Amino acid sequence: MTDDHAARPAETFAALHQRDRPLLLPNAWDHASAALLHAHGFPAVGTTSLGVAAAAGLPDGVRATREETLRLAGTLGALPFLLSVDAEDGFSDEPGEVGAFAAELRARGAVGINLEDGLGPVGRHVAKIRAVRLAAPGLFVNARTDTYWLGDGEGTRKRVLAYRDAGADGVFVPGLTDLGAIAALVRDLEGCPLNVLYAPGGPSLARLGDHGVRRVSLGSLPYRRALGAALDAVVAVREGREAGEGTVPSYREVQELVGRRRVKARLCGAS
Repeated sequence: MTDDHAARPAETFAALHQRDRPLLLPNAWDHASAALLHAHGFPAVGTTSLGVAAAAGLPDGVRATREETLRLAGTLGALPFLLSVDAEDGFSDEPGEVGAFAAELRARGAVGINLEDGLGPVGRHVAKIRAVRLAAPGLFVNARTDTYWLGDGEGTRKRVLAYRDAGADGVFVPGLTDLGAIAALVRDLEGCPLNVLYAPGGPSLARLGDHGVRRVSLGSLPYRRALGAALDAVVAVREGREAGEGTVPSYREVQELVGRRRVKARLCGAS
């Protein structure tokens, strides 16, 4: 963990959830994407489990990327921003194993973890949250429920209140876009930060903030947009069209994202 991280502990990450404007948390999948986001003013960056899995040729959501997630946390945890890691369901049903995994993430520089319930038993997710709080003190636990992502929203209030009472620092309800339902949930949570997933065509960041949302995640959207932009560029060239539309960092800019100190460390290690 860098000196910069030591000066910006998990409490700072928690404080970002208490401002008038919601924390917009972009999600990265590798060193370059995370460094680019930080270079453009984002103090905190999350990871996307889909991006991490797909980049490794693995499926998302089936506990296939435990080691890839740890490796990425080790890479990004050394960079000068606040890192929150999307850890699927903790890669285990055993609370103790999930707690141990969270402790490994914290040791690699993460200040937050996102844990999804997959609509599994409430009690099991409660036990995982408690285990993480015990094994990794100070790690911001964002407890996700999939009631809207995988279902019709039934049981949301019961789940998020149980997760809050178990010690979650925030709750995440992806798929929830109805502003009335959001405002009601914010009232029920009584100060526990609500995180929702940004939906293209849905409420804006400002409107979500007006209704009490304190964190807005982008999830896999940046990764999927990057894939789409790459495909558009290649197809444009094949069809004889200009492929330079949109933001295209230069070769040098991408090289600079690595940073001189990182390059120097590699050269010294090879000598």
